[in-house]
Amino acid sequence: MSASPSGPGTPRTRSWWGWGYTDAHPDDAECVALGALLPGTLARPLPVPRVADLSIGRPGVTPPTALAHLVTTDPDVRAAHAMGKAYRDIIRALRGRPGRIPDLVARPIHDRDIADLLDWAGGRCVAVIPFGGGSSVVGGVEYRGDTHRAVLSLDLTSMDRVLEVDTVSRSARIQSGALGPVLEAQLRSHGLTLRHFPQSFEFSTLGGWLATRAGGHYATGRTHIDDFVQSMSVVTPAGPGTSWRLPASGAGPSPDRLFLGSEGALGIITEAWMRLQERPRHKASASVAFADFRQALEAVRAIARSDLSPANCRLLDPGEALLSGASHDGSSVLVLGFESAASPVDDRLAGALDLAHAHGGRGGTPAADGEAPADTAVSAWRSAFLRMPYLRDGLARMGAVVETFETAATWDRVPALIDAVRTEVGSVASKATGHPATVNCRLTHVYPDGAAPYFTVAVAGRPDDEVRIWDDIKAAASDVLHRYRATITHHHAVGRDHRPGYDLQRPDPFALALRAAKDALDPHRILNPGVLID
Repeated sequence: MSASPSGPGTPRTRSWWGWGYTDAHPDDAECVALGALLPGTLARPLPVPRVADLSIGRPGVTPPTALAHLVTTDPDVRAAHAMGKAYRDIIRALRGRPGRIPDLVARPIHDRDIADLLDWAGGRCVAVIPFGGGSSVVGGVEYRGDTHRAVLSLDLTSMDRVLEVDTVSRSARIQSGALGPVLEAQLRSHGLTLRHFPQSFEFSTLGGWLATRAGGHYATGRTHIDDFVQSMSVVTPAGPGTSWRLPASGAGPSPDRLFLGSEGALGIITEAWMRLQERPRHKASASVAFADFRQALEAVRAIARSDLSPANCRLLDPGEALLSGASHDGSSVLVLGFESAASPVDDRLAGALDLAHAHGGRGGTPAADGEAPADTAVSAWRSAFLRMPYLRDGLARMGAVVETFETAATWDRVPALIDAVRTEVGSVASKATGHPATVNCRLTHVYPDGAAPYFTVAVAGRPDDEVRIWDDIKAAASDVLHRYRATITHHHAVGRDHRPGYDLQRPDPFALALRAAKDALDPHRILNPGVLID
């Protein structure tokens, strides 16, 4: 691991091209060790890319004097806002071809700043790409095309305050640019939490979660960000709007639903009232091993249909369990976790373990309530969960092609769907590269009526042909998901990479309504062009 150049108390440096912090990236030796896991990778890692080596042209537009204080043309800042963090983005940066770099990056402070920037951009055919933490893995924060005069990246992270906390209603009004840690730090003094912890928690914002209908870490119950919304404020080119703050309503189609998941194509979410929860005081966890993956699926289905509501119910297939260090004997591993702010959770964990054992599971010694997990599989999985995106970037430096995608389907289709992805996507990856491919699966979220499988595909690529191979793998995966009527995305959003699958999934009348909404709210077609609709 390369050492951090930062001293104590010094803010860590975000990578402009890869996941997370620069000091957490695998060093060259770790990259080589990772490459040894996949036959056919490079002998030496690709060099870490430098902004100085990119061809960054002069901005195609100049903002008016009244807006100049909000805008920068700094090359380093522009490069850091050119793409998200999908494999496709990482390998393009490593190969020195990051795509269209924005001409300008704006950091508004108030809603009025956003309205003024949209007014200016609309009159000059400037595309506006909303940008939060930049952690999109579906091409959601980049410009693809040539129909606009220039590109403005609208970075909302200066709007990051918890503006108001209502302890009576247990909710808070929060600006959309608040990164996960920034948001939670402001709620902590009130003893409250939003309890939304996606894997990208450190590097994503409330507005990004809302605009992509993000799923959190928790496997059951309220986990999608939709579940926590009371009301939202949105600035559109047609004007601003704020929905009423309500616990529930049956008054027609929900205005919030129009913008939840809209990915910045209809308007800019500037703040939201969010439902909060008390911080948990009781926790318990354990893992269960299964010799048979099908039996493990049945165990998870039984737990999902009980009233136990585990916070974590992650099923790792043998490959995923091996990769995370949760198992080394070919077993599938179920990671269980429970938490509560009100009462001990040991009995709920015991009930889940009973169901798992009834379906062939073995092991599962829980930690005492409130103690750190003694279960080595649980600890290994937690560490691997946070480290995995960094390792993916290390594999990319070794010329490997790594694709991750998630979906959801009803239980009657889940087993066959998983088998089809393993067989068909693995075959496409192997044929495209001439190397053996690994296809692993885990269940990240489970429901009484279905589950969300999450797949990882890894294979040694061919030098300078990685993007085309990745595109082939993505197309094969989308075909399988469509055939099994599984959603094109469960929590990673549509972006530009999932557009073909999304176009097939949505009903035609809804597509007409979405286009009409785009025409009404964004008549100049400047907001995140190419996302959701043309």
